[in-house]
Amino acid sequence: MTLDLSQPRVMAILNVTPDSFYAGSRMSCAEAVETRVREAVDEGCDLVDVGGYSSRPGADEVSPEEEWRRVKLGVATVRRLAPGLPVSVDTFRSEVAARALDEFGPLIINDISAGELDARMLATVASYDVPYVAMHMKGDPKTMQSLTDYRRDIVTEVVDYFRRRVAAMLEAGIRAGQIVLDPGFGFAKTADQNFELLAGLPSLCADGYPVLAGLSRKSMIYRTLGTTPDEALAGTVALGWECLRQGASILRVHDVREAVDTVRLFRAFAGRGV
Repeated sequence: MTLDLSQPRVMAILNVTPDSFYAGSRMSCAEAVETRVREAVDEGCDLVDVGGYSSRPGADEVSPEEEWRRVKLGVATVRRLAPGLPVSVDTFRSEVAARALDEFGPLIINDISAGELDARMLATVASYDVPYVAMHMKGDPKTMQSLTDYRRDIVTEVVDYFRRRVAAMLEAGIRAGQIVLDPGFGFAKTADQNFELLAGLPSLCADGYPVLAGLSRKSMIYRTLGTTPDEALAGTVALGWECLRQGASILRVHDVREAVDTVRLFRAFAGRGV
């Protein structure tokens, strides 16, 4: 399985969780999951990202078995309703990744820890030869927001981090063409650092790996505006455009229709047509 990123893509968030930071994305019953998948497909998403473990700041631990139950529900629903749609599994556990791949065949693995929270993850991804999204984070969801000190500017830190992690991925056998990088907006970063990182995305893109931007309804938007995640759609659209302008290949979003429209308008503006 490979990802076609010849043009920007929209990744729909499917949180099969009761505690994700944005209340509008929380769903734990089969009916709610099915409604969300149908909506995302109808609105034109290019792929769906299924998560069974909330990575919001301070999130509680979820057992591997419970995470797998949630992931299985989400992926099975997408496979049933949209068999040809690429599916991503948002997990840092190699056990969950392997079970999903064995159960459902080729999937994308989206790992918030770039392989650092589970030493077996990189080898697992390599053995299945599937796309791998590696995100920058320090610590884990419980500790990350206490780890926002960086020795140098954050763009340099993140670029250097990914160079080290990509080397580890390649050494583990993951093909270069399967690697996608996620700068980790909101993970071990202050609001100012998030905006600095957004402005520095071209430095991350310069190494030739596609970049996923996930800032949908995050605190860098709603805290800056003095609002809430529920009121952060306009800010998400605005920064989504900037992510595309700075070189991002994938927008990971809660609001699919608005992101699809943003991509279409960006492509038209950039002279690529619609």
